Amino acid sequence: MKRVAILISGGGTNMVALVQSMRGDNPARATLVLSNTPDAVGLDRAATLGVPTAVVDHRAFGRDRQAFEAALLGPLQAANPDIICLAGFMRILTPGFVERFAGRILNIHPSLLPLYPGLDTYARALAAGDKEAGCTVHEVTADLDSGPILGQARVAIEPGDTADSLAARVLYQEHRLYPAVLRRFAEGDRTPLYL
Repeated sequence: MKRVAILISGGGTNMVALVQSMRGDNPARATLVLSNTPDAVGLDRAATLGVPTAVVDHRAFGRDRQAFEAALLGPLQAANPDIICLAGFMRILTPGFVERFAGRILNIHPSLLPLYPGLDTYARALAAGDKEAGCTVHEVTADLDSGPILGQARVAIEPGDTADSLAARVLYQEHRLYPAVLRRFAEGDRTPLYL
């Protein structure tokens, strides 16, 4: 059984989808939900689902990302995860932190990478006149949103779409894609999955 730590910053809807998927014959189990914000709604959701939680408030460290990440190691080492899933974790990890967990950190990003790394992905897709958008699960590397792709789900952009309406449809696909990719990853299968 693979132990999974999930890092969040906010509501944690992807975290909930992941935790709910890790039941029955799934080869992974959530052992920790860790947030960088003490008031993250996802912490209460995780507790309700029976998953231990921890908080390391990034604000206490100012701009010192390495000190913040050193503090993250405490709860992570206690949970001893085989896999770390970023699920709405809105902090960029340093190369040193990523290297420590190389090949074991997954992230979901709301675009069809390599298109639109970073923020404002829906508005950027709409401004470009794209016909489709979607989401990508990838391994985390030192370069932002550029690790090996493990899965993608596509969503048609409809006439009259706004960033919010597109985001809602992509989020539905995220809740399907991320659990499916995590299961395969926990089984040792890194072949990209396309929904």
